[in-house]
Amino acid sequence: MTTKSLPLTEELHSYLIAHGSPPDDIARELIDETVDALPNDAQMQVAPEQAALLTFLTRLVNARQAVEVGTFTGMSALAIARGLPADGKLTCFDISAEYTSVARRYWSRAGVDDRIELRIGPAAEGLRSLPTEPHLDLAFIDADKTSYPIYWDELVPRMRPGGLIAVDNVLRGGRVLAPQDAADRAIVAFNADVRADVRVDVVMLPIADGLTLARRR
Repeated sequence: MTTKSLPLTEELHSYLIAHGSPPDDIARELIDETVDALPNDAQMQVAPEQAALLTFLTRLVNARQAVEVGTFTGMSALAIARGLPADGKLTCFDISAEYTSVARRYWSRAGVDDRIELRIGPAAEGLRSLPTEPHLDLAFIDADKTSYPIYWDELVPRMRPGGLIAVDNVLRGGRVLAPQDAADRAIVAFNADVRADVRVDVVMLPIADGLTLARRR
C-alpha cells in the first residue's frame, strides 16, 4: 500500500506550526516554564499543533461541556477552554496539585479560569461522579496509559451524539509496533478496542505521538 505521509524534519515541523495557529505569548511562556521547571517531564505537555487543533475542534463541535483527563501544567486545558463560549465548562481531572498549580496561573492570565473546574484526585472516580446521561460535547484523554480503557468506558456513554473524544499518545513513540512495557501493551490493546467499538467513528492522526479522534454515533 502506498502512502502520502511525509516525514517531519525539525525545520518542516517549525514551518507547520508557523503556518497554522502558533502559540501566543501566554502559551509560549507556559511551554517555556514547563521545560525549564520540569525538564524530565516536559514531554507530557501537548505539542503546539495539538493545542491549536484542540481549540479548533472545540469550536468545530460547538462544545459547551468538556472533560479533560490528565492536565499536567495546563496547555491542553488552556487550548480547550479558549475554544469554549464564555458560559462553557471544562472539567479537568488530575492527581497533581503541584503541576496544576502552574496551570491555574496561566488559565488566570488567559482569562479562561472561570470556564475550568479542576478536580484533584483519581480520574476514574471523578468521571463516575459525572451525570450518566449523554451530555458531553468534547473529551480529551491524556493520562496514565494503562487506565485508558477505564476512562473510555466512562466517557463514551456520556458523550452526546456527534460528541468528540480525543485520545493522546496512541502511537507510543512508534512502540505500538514492538511494545516494550505495560503502558505500550495497554495502548496496543486499547487501540484495537477503540477500532472495534461500534458506538464511534474513529480516525487516528499522526500528530505528535499519535492522536485518535472518535465521534459518538
